[in-house]
Order: sequence, then structure tokens, then C-alpha cells
Amino acid sequence: MRYIIIMLFSMVCFAQTQNDLPYYEIPEAPEVYTPATAAARMIDGLGFRYYWATEGLRLEDLAYKIGPDSRTSGETIEHIYGLSKFIRNSVLAENKDDNKNELSFELKRKQTLMNLKLVSDALKNNQGTFDLANTEVPFWNIINGPIEDAVWHCGQVVMLRRASGNPFTSNVNLFSGKVKTKN
Repeated sequence: MRYIIIMLFSMVCFAQTQNDLPYYEIPEAPEVYTPATAAARMIDGLGFRYYWATEGLRLEDLAYKIGPDSRTSGETIEHIYGLSKFIRNSVLAENKDDNKNELSFELKRKQTLMNLKLVSDALKNNQGTFDLANTEVPFWNIINGPIEDAVWHCGQVVMLRRASGNPFTSNVNLFSGKVKTKN
């Protein structure tokens, strides 16, 4: 009985940790359209897609790759984490992600989502902490470079997980950014 209680407690703690991550759903849209809020919404869409592309991945999914010259899902996720660091470090004047340590999949996933959330919040709040004209690299390049590259790679993770026998959930509505309720 004690083992069952410990197992149930562990499952509740894991589920609670997963729900603490940003982008389970896309946040409500800002009331005002500005260059900064539009850019924030792009980041939110990426965060939502990344959350669900990586939700429930197994060790065999992370190790899966299509062929000898391709990346594994785990390597693709590492690349997306690097892109999220680049986005954060290029946009935010302070509060950089300077981690150089190897992270577990769970920590890498969490940090990627947190990087995206910090950038989105800075863009939305725009209280002197963000200036589209004064990022380390031109913001246009951040959009067509790491943001769009990360979206591209989220699609690859979804394709790889499907190929490894663990398809993307059908309860996610990418159009609305919401999770469908089960009937």
C-alpha cells in the first residue's frame, strides 16, 4: 500500500510540474496590436507548438532518427533550445540565458519554454525593456532566422515522434491555441 501511495504522489507531483510550464495553451491575445505584441504572439505560437511537440516524449522518441545523416529528436530539441537562447539573449538587454551545462530533456524543455515566455512577456509589457530597433541583431533577422527555424524544427519533432510510434495528441487545436476538452 505504501508503494502505491508513493507512486500516486509521484504522478501528482509530475503532473503538477507539467502544468506549471508555460504554453499549455496560448495566452489571451493582447487587446492592442503593436509591432511588439505581434512579435510576442509569434513567440507564443512557437511556445504552444513546442510544448505539445515535446509533451510526452519517451526515451525512444528522443533517440529516434530517420537515417544516418539526420538528427535525432533529442538533437533537434537541443537545437531548438539553442534557438530559444539566441532569441532571449538577442532581445533582452538583461536576464540572459548563459547556461553552458548539459541539461536533461525535462530541464531543457522547461528552459526553452521559459526563454520564450520571458521574451514574450518583455515584448507585451514593453516597459522600457524592449526596443525593436535596438536588439543585438536586427529584429527582422530574429523573425526569419531563429523564430521561424524553431517553428520548422517543432514540425520535425512532431514528424519524428509520429514515425517512432508516439504521435502528437489530437486534443490540441493549433488554430485557437487551446486544448480541446474531452467529452
